[in-house]
Amino acid sequence: MDRIAHAFSSAKAAKRAAFVSYVCGGDPDAATSLAVLKALADNGADILEIGVPFSDPLADGLTNQLAAQRALAAGMTHDKFFALIRELRAHTQKPVVLYTYYNLIFSQGVEAYVARCAEAGVDGILALDCPPEEAGELIAACRKHRVANIFIVAPTTPPERVKLIAEHASGFIYYVSRTGVTGERTDLAADMAEAVAGIRKHATVPVVVGFGISTPEHVRAVGSVADGVVVGSALVNVISQNLGDRAAIAPAMAAKTKLLASGLR
Repeated sequence: MDRIAHAFSSAKAAKRAAFVSYVCGGDPDAATSLAVLKALADNGADILEIGVPFSDPLADGLTNQLAAQRALAAGMTHDKFFALIRELRAHTQKPVVLYTYYNLIFSQGVEAYVARCAEAGVDGILALDCPPEEAGELIAACRKHRVANIFIVAPTTPPERVKLIAEHASGFIYYVSRTGVTGERTDLAADMAEAVAGIRKHATVPVVVGFGISTPEHVRAVGSVADGVVVGSALVNVISQNLGDRAAIAPAMAAKTKLLASGLR
């Protein structure tokens, strides 16, 4: 069983949803980022979703835009990013999913990029701006190298497209519970349970829900209807709020992860 499937299987056996964490790789610097990722892995995250720093992150709100900006300003490159993943993989067998944009893959050569992901220990790729209709080369490369190809479903996705996406998805399907960009919210989408049920009619892989989930109560509510819960901005804000004392970031992240994941325990 691959690492992603094992994470969902283990969570299901424990009668809970999987906790999926998101932070940007290299934020605020490579050494602190590695400590953050280890803290996530050791304190409740079942799957580590890691953003590849990009200058034009179209799906991201201000919190994640600034995280990418900090990583790039600190000198994060593709070589350093994959070195970070390899160091993380030496510490944990938790699944690693890259949250990225297709230009970063295409510019490196799709086949070469996916092969590099597999070599570094990446388990899945979520290319936010690459729909299945245009993802033939990426899907083929992912199948060849046994890397999951994860697609997004939005609240505006019509049922016929949900079916198409489900036919091509592997690893899991990521349901974006709100239109717009990433960011913390005070409430959850009212139609989330209905939307997840609609996706499950076609899906052969787990369905996770993200965007706007920021409290243990949110995590508990989403976990009651989905196979996985994604928390991003609420974790990234732990980094931004502790930039004055970078040694405090990893311990603060550990505490925040335990608090959020407690919604599933």
